[in-house]
Amino acid sequence: MQKLKKLFSDGMPEENHKKNKQKSHIPFRLNLLFFIVFTLFVALIIQLGYLQIINGDSLQEKIEASSVRKVETSTPRGMIYDSAGKALVQNHANPAITYTRGLNVMADELLSVAQKLVQLIEIEIDEKLTERDLKDTWLANKDNLEKARKRLPKEAIENEYQALVDSVTPEEITFNEEQLKVATIFKKLNSAQELTTVFVKNKNVTNEELAIVSEHSKEIAGISTGTDWSREVLAENDSIRSVIGKVSTEQQGLPAELTDEYLSKGYARNDRVGTSFLEKQYEEVLQGTKSQREITINHEGQIQNQKETFAGEKGDNLVLTIHSEFQHKVDAILKKEYQQLIDSNFATFSPGAYVVVLDTKTGGVLAMSGYYHEIHSKELQEDTIGVYKKSFVPGSVVKAGTLTAGWQSGVVSGNEVIYDQPIYLEGANPKASIFNPTGSNNQNLSARQALEVSSNSYMIQIALKLLGIQYHGNKISVPSLPEQAKAYEQLRSAMAQYGMGTKTGIDLPDEETGIQTPVKYLSGANNDGGKILDLSFGQFDTYTPLQLAQYVATIANDGVRLQPHLVKGIYGNSEDGGLGKSKQVTEPKALNKVDLSAEELAIIQQGFRDVVTGTNPYTTGTRLRNSKMEIAAKTGTAEVDVYEDGKKYEVENSNVVAYGPASDPEVAVAVVMPQLNGLNRAPAHIEVTRQIMDTYYEMFMTN
Repeated sequence: MQKLKKLFSDGMPEENHKKNKQKSHIPFRLNLLFFIVFTLFVALIIQLGYLQIINGDSLQEKIEASSVRKVETSTPRGMIYDSAGKALVQNHANPAITYTRGLNVMADELLSVAQKLVQLIEIEIDEKLTERDLKDTWLANKDNLEKARKRLPKEAIENEYQALVDSVTPEEITFNEEQLKVATIFKKLNSAQELTTVFVKNKNVTNEELAIVSEHSKEIAGISTGTDWSREVLAENDSIRSVIGKVSTEQQGLPAELTDEYLSKGYARNDRVGTSFLEKQYEEVLQGTKSQREITINHEGQIQNQKETFAGEKGDNLVLTIHSEFQHKVDAILKKEYQQLIDSNFATFSPGAYVVVLDTKTGGVLAMSGYYHEIHSKELQEDTIGVYKKSFVPGSVVKAGTLTAGWQSGVVSGNEVIYDQPIYLEGANPKASIFNPTGSNNQNLSARQALEVSSNSYMIQIALKLLGIQYHGNKISVPSLPEQAKAYEQLRSAMAQYGMGTKTGIDLPDEETGIQTPVKYLSGANNDGGKILDLSFGQFDTYTPLQLAQYVATIANDGVRLQPHLVKGIYGNSEDGGLGKSKQVTEPKALNKVDLSAEELAIIQQGFRDVVTGTNPYTTGTRLRNSKMEIAAKTGTAEVDVYEDGKKYEVENSNVVAYGPASDPEVAVAVVMPQLNGLNRAPAHIEVTRQIMDTYYEMFMTN
């Protein structure tokens, strides 16, 4: 048999023999393949078991994290109160209809939402809809978009959307009333960033609208109901309203120049923030803690559900140092006296009138007021912010600063007597005190007396001593500008110790510091070489009314310069949202102490008191003698030139700084009335000072 098999095998053709050999390998390959597949299935089962049993919880968290997102919404800002606890701003809660944009939401989806909402709620057409808004709405329709694309030339592909916008014809955006309402809503929806919330309607929302939107919220992705708030300034005084400042709207959102800064702090682009003054300065205090919602997003990026997880908290409250009733009376005093000057044509070229009242013991601003008018106009406009944003030549009110420079540099000592006489300069008119322009009334004056009669010559001679010159009545030439640099530094350093020419530290944004022209920019033209002498009696550098108020408050406070502030303290909220417990009290902050001895400070204080009570015929502030409190003061007049139609007019800045009671100071005031004209006008700057001090006495010192 075996032989037959062998013969049979041996007799087969070679080709058949090879085929049998190949067939013998097929089962082996199939078995190997089955084994590999089986091994892979086992590995897969093991991996699935590992993922489900061992890492199941972790994977579930990741799944939920990808489908549930947290969204934050702003809450009402904190309130602002005056020093007596009177509310100056108020928040109003308003029911609202909101839209939270999902992920990858396209324009046609937004249009669909807008079209559905128009059928459910009443919408006022946005009067500020632009042509671009209408074109964007038209292009949001897929059919319209395709129509526009077909007519687009090939070369426009690079800037396709803008080209599409440009291709929309006026006839295509001739919308009827309902289409304009759709465009109004679409504009709001389209302004929302991914996973941010905008208000579709937040005014005059009815209960019926809230109910019907809630009923259809699951059908319209991203739509929900909520609460919005609006802010109203209650302060009756325009001056206080200005100081409070403004808050941006949801449409305005973050200021462009501060967007990156706010975004880094967790703000959204459409958050409402303070844009000016106290609202801006205390933004982080007033801004509430945002409410939080969890939104569920499906695999298409649409919002399926929204749930509030944290209601948020209203911002903290501010209590100001300003007393609104006192502020109102200060406004009325300044406005009346300034209006009389305007009506009498004594303030034709005057750019304004300003007052600052400070608490000498704390630095708190008790009142600040300002008004201005256009040249040749008799209509006043409020300009309270000008007290720290505008600066003027101060005149003689700053002479205590010059005395300070003289004492600190050692060129004068104590109550030193200097011979008051005109100062004759090469190539310039004489510089003299008001009472002896021709040298017919020269006299010896002590430092204290120099303040009382406002001696220019005394201060000029201090400046000359700083330059190394002892004046003996001869005509002199001042050193060159490079040689004056040290004297300028000494004078300006002394002024700055009182707050003049430097920031006062007021808790308001963007404080101005006045104009102090650097020596290197002065030239020999127009006798600029003698400007240092003008600086000595307040006729060169400019200061703000607030700086002058800080200056006189520093004198009243024995040389301690306190930082002025408008916020008395920060408070939390009571259960009903009102003023709660104190969180932070603004303590008096000493910025520096003027480097003078007690005796030198006493000379200044006594000189300021003599300005009011002195018996010299040239005493400058005797009109304050009849005040209801003992006042110490310094008056100042600065001559300036104004030009109109090529013609020069000589006008005066009339200023007063004062404090009282002189024996135990509580209040300091600066009154600045720049560029008054006319020789026979009443001293309105002194009258304003007297009335303000009397008002303070009646309101706060007689109880």
